[in-house]
Amino acid sequence: MARHRGAAPAAALDVREAYAAHGAELYRFALRQLGDGGAAQDVVQEVFVRAWRAAGSYDPRLASLRTWLFAIARNAVVDEARRSAVRPWQGTLTDDGDAAPMTEPPADDRLVDAWVVEEALRRIGADHRTAIVETHLRDRPYEEVATQLGIPVGTLRSRVFYGLKALRLAMEEMGVEP
Repeated sequence: MARHRGAAPAAALDVREAYAAHGAELYRFALRQLGDGGAAQDVVQEVFVRAWRAAGSYDPRLASLRTWLFAIARNAVVDEARRSAVRPWQGTLTDDGDAAPMTEPPADDRLVDAWVVEEALRRIGADHRTAIVETHLRDRPYEEVATQLGIPVGTLRSRVFYGLKALRLAMEEMGVEP
C-alpha cells in the first residue's frame, strides 16, 4: 500500500485485535460512567467505529492504543450522557421503577483524564514537565519550587506558561480536546 506524501506514519489498526485487547475494559469504563449496560455497549461500539474511521490519524508515537481508545471512549460517554440528558426518560431505572437521570462518576472520568495528561506530559520537555507537575499538579507555591530548582521565580513562571502551551499542543496531536 502506498503512503501519501506528507502523511504522518500511522500504525495499522486491526479493530478485532484492538477490541480483543481493550473491549472489555472499555465496556466496564462506560458501564461505570453510565450505569446502563445497553448504553455502555453502544458506547463501546461507537468507540471502535470512531477508531476505525480515524485509524489513519492514530500515531503510536503520540499515544498508546489504549490511551487513544480511552480518549475516544471518554468523548463517546460524554456524548451519550448528553443525549440522555435530553431524553431523561431513557436513563437508568431505580428500584421503584422510576427513571433516574444518568450521572457521571467523577472518579472514572478523572482516571481517564489522568492517563491522557500523563501521556501528554511525556511529550513535552523535562524542564516544562517539572514546572507543571510541581506547580499545578502538586499545587506547590512558585517561590518554593523555584528555590528547589535553583532558578528565579520568573523563569519558573515562563516554563509553566510555555509548558502548558506545549501540553495543550501534545493533547491536540493525540486527538484530545484539552
